[in-house]
Amino acid sequence: MQQIFNFIFKNSNRLLFLLLLGISLTLTIQSHSFHRSKVISSANFLSGGVYEQLNEFDEYLSLRSQNEALAQENAALKSLLFNKKDTTVIRKLDSIKGVKPNDIIVSKVIHNSYNVYENYLTINSGELQGVKPDMGVVNSLGIVGIVDNTSPHYATVISILNKKSQINAKIKKSNHFGSLIWNGKSTGFVQLIDVPRLASVRKGDTIVTGGQSVIFPENINIGTIDKVYIDNETNYYTLDVKLFNDMTNLGHVYIIKGKDRQEIMNLEKREENE
Repeated sequence: MQQIFNFIFKNSNRLLFLLLLGISLTLTIQSHSFHRSKVISSANFLSGGVYEQLNEFDEYLSLRSQNEALAQENAALKSLLFNKKDTTVIRKLDSIKGVKPNDIIVSKVIHNSYNVYENYLTINSGELQGVKPDMGVVNSLGIVGIVDNTSPHYATVISILNKKSQINAKIKKSNHFGSLIWNGKSTGFVQLIDVPRLASVRKGDTIVTGGQSVIFPENINIGTIDKVYIDNETNYYTLDVKLFNDMTNLGHVYIIKGKDRQEIMNLEKREENE
């Protein structure tokens, strides 16, 4: 207590000055509307900044639950998209294979390699969630890869940026098919090979999954044609396809249960043996 009195005694002049200054500022602010409005404005600016930071912090804490909710909603919307027919070509009803909401598993990429020739992803869903090898993996922008191996809680996925990957794809505006591969050169491009020279191809045309795949539903986006080459050995087109997906930045993905896959493969195998 003695130290407090000593401090006041030593700084009495300064404290008196500050007290009088405070009183004069208060009287000035109260008697002049301009000064009063400036003070209120400054206080609102400071408090608003604090509230904004607190709100951003609260939003950050809830990002995970919000992302999970959005992922579930996207899964439901994507199932409707998969059931929608391609309006560019008339198809028979029995050739359209839809995907029901409960045939989509929402997952998340927890590891992603994209700097080697054989790239794999790891997702945080496995056998307990119904994930099995050879299921297709997509996201909101297009195809991602194919499930390779599974454990109870996790699975590895062969990325489309894998030299072993080979997926049936087509030019969306026509029925011309080819095989989608990766030449290992760029993470932003894949190649559609064995496209017949009869096909009308132009830069900017959209490439989607083909109807011959037993892994992916038809008409899932892949990318757009960037360059067109003629393979001198096969005399077929080779197309450089610019991916819609940024394969170096993947988050939530959707695993498609191909319930008819085994039935189709068994039927085709029976045909081959006859």
